[in-house]
Amino acid sequence: MSVPMLKIGAVLSTMAMVTNWMSQTLPSLVGLNGTTISRGGTSERIVSALYPSPEEGWQIYSSAQDADGKCICTVVAPAQNMCNRDPRSRQLRQLMEKVQNISQSMEVLDLRTYRDLQYVRNTESLMKVVDGKLKVASENPRGLNLKGFQELKDKVTQLLPLLPVLEQYKADAKMILLLREEVRNLSLVLMTIQEEMGAYDYEELRQRVLLLETRLHSCMQKLGCGKLTGVSYPITVRASGSRFGSWMTDTMIPSSDNRVWSMDGYFKGRRVLEYRTMNDFMKGQNFVQHLLPHPWAGTGHVVYNGSLYYNKYQSNIIIKYHFRSRSVLVQRSLSGAGYNNTFPYSWGGSSDIDLMADENGLWAVYTTIPNAGNIVISRLEPQSLEVLQTWDTGFPKRSAGESFMICGTLYVTNSHLAGAKIYFAYYTNTSTYEYTDIPFHNQYSHISMMDYNPRERVLYTWNNGHQVLYNVTLFQVIKTSGD
Repeated sequence: MSVPMLKIGAVLSTMAMVTNWMSQTLPSLVGLNGTTISRGGTSERIVSALYPSPEEGWQIYSSAQDADGKCICTVVAPAQNMCNRDPRSRQLRQLMEKVQNISQSMEVLDLRTYRDLQYVRNTESLMKVVDGKLKVASENPRGLNLKGFQELKDKVTQLLPLLPVLEQYKADAKMILLLREEVRNLSLVLMTIQEEMGAYDYEELRQRVLLLETRLHSCMQKLGCGKLTGVSYPITVRASGSRFGSWMTDTMIPSSDNRVWSMDGYFKGRRVLEYRTMNDFMKGQNFVQHLLPHPWAGTGHVVYNGSLYYNKYQSNIIIKYHFRSRSVLVQRSLSGAGYNNTFPYSWGGSSDIDLMADENGLWAVYTTIPNAGNIVISRLEPQSLEVLQTWDTGFPKRSAGESFMICGTLYVTNSHLAGAKIYFAYYTNTSTYEYTDIPFHNQYSHISMMDYNPRERVLYTWNNGHQVLYNVTLFQVIKTSGD
């Protein structure tokens, strides 16, 4: 199958196709999960990671850091030894960069427009009230007394915040004009290149993209474990559900499972929604429902290798529920663990037992009466749920907002509210701890779930009815055969 010649009139659909292709198949090209690379304990600004067999047509590099400390991963296609002298290769790379920039700008505009539109809709009723009062006043000016005038003035004052929103609309409209001009220029260049190169072999391109995606996942695995040094600005994926809940993807490494699961609420819930892809989750479509045989407590659930691990309501029992067979494979009591709001996080919500996974496997975070309410970490065997090893961190669980594991280290926030930061870290490999000061933006002011996904190297959070992602920056050491 061949791609037809590009026409000016089809530039928007072409732009959407290119943007969709890049967003779905190249999710990690820019900001490769926010990793910071170092060698020998000294951070390096530029590190090259050339893959073998460049004659296959793709080369992948880990390039320079951006202003946020993220490592920018650059893809060169095709291989330099094949056609890097061809000026069309350089043009294509420049076009890819422009498409990425434009698509990112469009995403920002879409999110901002959606937020502002909601505000405008909320003020619509107020505007109708003001309009009605103005009509009454114009028809009968003498009937407007001091009290009525003050009420009208108060209503108008409430509408004043709408002015900066409208100013933002004007600025966004100018940006859209600039983007439209960029798209027009892209269309002209694409037409010229296609006339020179002929139609693309779509199937060959698709196979190369699949190969590239595999290598990008391999690139992530080469970036070994590291110490958390920063958290990015929040990325709001969706606003859905109640104030409390959890959402997740499979944390098993490696895995090609792209499903997303959502569990609304923290009290006696049994309904789990399973979405086919992240895009389906964002749109709220293409999902199936699982009705768990036992209700859950809290929001500390985790999906690991196709199974849901969760705390059974009003007990310290952990249940392993297999999605494909829709059955409970095993359930086991976490000996001595508090439950039913005995030792929750600071926000409550029956968050006594928090299950999570990282590069080292499956974990349970909880506390017991003998541990005086301090956080306990246990590494679990995924098949039997047997406790393999346990650590007492000495940090009081009621003082923690949330916690998550990265590379065998437990990171604890000091609050679930606005102004929270990552305040404490416990290293299971050395049984030591330190107090940290890693800020992050708590955009919606009430986090009831925060978990790390080692496959994607991002933090999943449920924040006041919003499903939010954070990229993380890790201080890492890459080991090579020469080290």
